Amino acid sequence: MKIIKNNKDFFDQCLDEIKLLKYIKVSGDTHKYHLLDMYDYFYFKEHLFIVCELLGDNLYEFYKKNMQNTEESVYFTLPRLQKVTQQCLIALQFIHSLGLIHCDLKPENILMKNVENCDIKVIDFGSSCYTTDVLSTYVQSRSYRAPEVILGLSYGQKIDMWSLGCILAELLTGRVIFQNYSVVTLLARIIGIIGPIPLYMMQKGAFVDKYFSEDGELYENTEIITPKRTSLQGRVRTDDQLFLDFIRQLLTIDPDKRLSANEALQHPWLKKVY
Repeated sequence: MKIIKNNKDFFDQCLDEIKLLKYIKVSGDTHKYHLLDMYDYFYFKEHLFIVCELLGDNLYEFYKKNMQNTEESVYFTLPRLQKVTQQCLIALQFIHSLGLIHCDLKPENILMKNVENCDIKVIDFGSSCYTTDVLSTYVQSRSYRAPEVILGLSYGQKIDMWSLGCILAELLTGRVIFQNYSVVTLLARIIGIIGPIPLYMMQKGAFVDKYFSEDGELYENTEIITPKRTSLQGRVRTDDQLFLDFIRQLLTIDPDKRLSANEALQHPWLKKVY
């Protein structure tokens, strides 16, 4: 059960989530599309309760527990990552077809359903919105936030794809790919690992001036931040070229060139037999 405290802001957000969960449920099979199944909701002592199917640990908790058990090998091998990816993409493909953006995809919002079969479910639609909504300038947890959101550009369903790329890199390596302690250090990591931000994004972003000087240099509290150049392969630590190409196409700074869920499902990496 998800319990929402008696607070107007929390209530409003949760009522929106209930509407979306009901809409998702009547629109398709939540099990087929690897999405959370809501059974019911009710009020009790001025609190709101959402009753959902019972699932296991989220991917962040599961990874930590797995690493603590030294008798077992690492769980998230490339074949298992392949299965997690396919399920996440099927979930995203479905909610995107409904005109929705998840807006907060991260390891904590993907739960294990069956460890042996590596079955997962995508949860938490509290931040989700329709593509036709007036979009919020603050969405996505920072480490999984897409460049277009950071820079204050208009955004769409491709922000979920960026988040998925971040998640896969993290599950393979055990560390956040764009390690950061602020938005500026996040941008520095993205530029250092992926490459420069396209000119049109720098020109149109409403928040560009908050992070970049007139000379195009990153700064924080009057200090110039110089991105440390490294490679995606160096960060992800794998020689699997198909996987690297897949991650690279998810972590493409320009959203127009980033894979959609439909396109990602056709990528050769997902057809590779290990």
